[in-house]
Amino acid sequence: MTKKHRPTYGRQQPQGLGNLAQQIQQMQQEMVKAQEALEDETIEISAGGGMVTIVITGHQRIRQLTIKPEIVDPDDVEMLQDVLVAAVNQAIEQSQAMAAQRLEGLTGGLNLPGF
Repeated sequence: MTKKHRPTYGRQQPQGLGNLAQQIQQMQQEMVKAQEALEDETIEISAGGGMVTIVITGHQRIRQLTIKPEIVDPDDVEMLQDVLVAAVNQAIEQSQAMAAQRLEGLTGGLNLPGF
């Protein structure tokens, strides 16, 4: 008499799917670690010929903003404002690029939403 194979209906995963689920879980853990590390990783941006310097984290948090006194002109506040806006925007863009680069290495170039 031969033994018949009964369907498992979700009790077992095919070998490939279990392995894939494990790989996804490992990738998620690595991404959490990478995102946490970005909180402490910083880049420094200068604008206005070095008159304004910003240190920003990988989480787009400004840690330090330095303005050289020579750029402060009470008769031309608009120029200082323009330099500050340019510096902040550049810092945010570069911080986002750094974060994307760090996380891209983990996802293997997958275009995952939110990362």
